[in-house]
Amino acid sequence: MSELAFDAAALRKQLADTTLAAWSDGLASAVLGQEHALKHGHLPQWESAVSLLPSIADASWSMQDGRMTISGSFTDEQAEQLSTALSGLMPWRKGPFQAGPVHLDTEWRSDWKWNRLCEHIQPMDNRVVLDVGCGSGYHLWCMRAAGARLALGIDPSLLYLKQFDAIQHYANDPGACLLPLPMEALPSSMQAFDTVFSMGVLYHRRDPAPHLEELRQALKSGGELVLETLVIPDSTETSLAITGRYANMRNIYELPSVKRLENWVRAAGFNDVRAVSVEQTSLEEQRSTAWMPSHSLDKALDPENPECTIEGYPRPLRAVILATV
Repeated sequence: MSELAFDAAALRKQLADTTLAAWSDGLASAVLGQEHALKHGHLPQWESAVSLLPSIADASWSMQDGRMTISGSFTDEQAEQLSTALSGLMPWRKGPFQAGPVHLDTEWRSDWKWNRLCEHIQPMDNRVVLDVGCGSGYHLWCMRAAGARLALGIDPSLLYLKQFDAIQHYANDPGACLLPLPMEALPSSMQAFDTVFSMGVLYHRRDPAPHLEELRQALKSGGELVLETLVIPDSTETSLAITGRYANMRNIYELPSVKRLENWVRAAGFNDVRAVSVEQTSLEEQRSTAWMPSHSLDKALDPENPECTIEGYPRPLRAVILATV
């Protein structure tokens, strides 16, 4: 099984002129301490795909209509090489991306999630932000485009890391960084981030309290938490215990009502706790595509009653909670 070659010196250089410079050694040690998590049988395939990406001299990036867009002069041959290389990194779940002539139509319209929260959060200008469970890093680019000085993503998946590396091959943006880490491996009590995002993570925790405490300890005084997670459609202070799978997903244990979720966040020591969005996930927002051809939300809903999952639970409903420390 191949092991990721992590460049600690490159990380230190990338963080040198940021407020995370003092934490560069701790972050590098955290990554190197993952040991088995840095190994994967498909890693050579993914690294080979990244190595096949053609280089162009005039690459640049921008956000265009929700797509993280790589612009530049690709020849027809390079466009074919690009498509082949990116295909070697499937499935692509979070996006969308436009890499030259190649539209990465990802499973999730992650731009919709960003649009739901971006007008409610504190301005990103010059902020140092953390995105926990960031996937391939799509939202890091949203944060950078909105003015963040540094957008650091953490996610233990090596496939997501290599997808990020593929995009960064062209973006070459020192203000975006992804480390293969789970939240619990981050140095404790950093108090280093102006904003911490945790989106699609909390419902995978058997006990939500430790995760919320980790998020609070990562924030500076006055910093903002952006928490997005699954909830149930109930106006009371309650929660639903999950047995087995939920919407075909493993490792989901308890879904709270919005009121209970807000109380969890308050109990963790946050202030000014409020829900700014509660939206049912639609089949247009999450679906199978050519770049993620496996089963998606449509196969997770009861065909006789699409308001329920195939296990009989309420259909996925997601809330965005904001809070400060």
